[in-house]
Amino acid sequence: MGHLRFLNAGESHGPALTAIIEGIPSNLKISSEFINNELVRRQKGYGRGGRMKIEKDTAEILSGVRFGYTLGSPITLMIKNKDWENWTDIMSIEGSPVEKKQIIEPRPGHADLVGGIKYGFYDLRNVLERASARETTTRVAVGAICKQFLKEFGIEIGSYVLSIGEKSIKDKIEDMPLKERFEKAESSEIRIPLPELDQEFKDYIDKAKEDGESLGGIFEVFAIGVPIGLGSYVQWDRKLDGKIAQAFMSIQAIKCVEIGDGCRLSYLPGSMAHDEIFYDKEKGFYHKTNHAGGIEGGISNGEPIIVRAAMKPIPTLMRQKSLKSVNVITKEPFMAAKERSDITAVPAAAVVGEAMLAIVLTDAILEQFGNDNMNNIKKRYQDYIEYIKIY
Repeated sequence: MGHLRFLNAGESHGPALTAIIEGIPSNLKISSEFINNELVRRQKGYGRGGRMKIEKDTAEILSGVRFGYTLGSPITLMIKNKDWENWTDIMSIEGSPVEKKQIIEPRPGHADLVGGIKYGFYDLRNVLERASARETTTRVAVGAICKQFLKEFGIEIGSYVLSIGEKSIKDKIEDMPLKERFEKAESSEIRIPLPELDQEFKDYIDKAKEDGESLGGIFEVFAIGVPIGLGSYVQWDRKLDGKIAQAFMSIQAIKCVEIGDGCRLSYLPGSMAHDEIFYDKEKGFYHKTNHAGGIEGGISNGEPIIVRAAMKPIPTLMRQKSLKSVNVITKEPFMAAKERSDITAVPAAAVVGEAMLAIVLTDAILEQFGNDNMNNIKKRYQDYIEYIKIY
């Protein structure tokens, strides 16, 4: 059966970011406008830094698409870095190193020190240029293609922010349908489903900026329309929730991932933690609750897939909150500080989370129903949906 994989490349201040996607079948209609709109969504969010004012991300499709439809061959995407014009000497592909912008003082919480030791660099710019969350731009572009694939099967993905720092709206939206949460979050600068509370959150973020602090938070991503049966219990690396957790943990600054009720389930007795099974001639098998977050035994169970992720505060802080570190050359202590940084990037991380869930679900569908032709995959998928109804 089919399989999806992609590689991305590029440095934060290099000429461009690129991605090659292999496994997208032929005859899938692709909209560049949709891809670029997803990139715009990633750049939004109150609390972002100066880089977002420089870059206006757009993706150029270099291969794999003709007259708006995929060819079944690898798709190449390129997103140019506008800021490259200011970094041509510092990030030159050839020539001699320049001292300007050289980094020998690692920032706590970043990959600077461990990356320098692992790859043998004293100029830690070689590390941070690739470890930067700028890399997620290509993931969002790849995810946008996957979202267009999933839409052909009636699967929709959305996200929203639950908390920034200590401020949370989780308890206030428990009765709000998932799609409504997403739609309302789209009109919020914080990406919360209660845009009327935006100013309250903005004041909170502004106070953190005044104090030289940064803020983390929690976001939730959902997928609706996912059928029973994606993923497998037969091997550890085929479990759908395992793949989702790995995908989300790969997003920069994510330190915790939950599926469904997640950690809360460990506090509940078994009678309250599991989703009872019901049957209806029209619906087929279904559940009235969704504690499992749409996945049981590593397999989707037909309910919405719910993924919650916690993002740590961005470790690049302003001067008044500098963290202690050590110069890699002199070994002398210093106070790490940077002036330009996001205060919080949780709203943007939620959009990256959507992309990662779309990528995992696309791979799961291709694994189960895939071959090289979109038309044949849709037929197999529909036959399977009919099978579920009569099971």
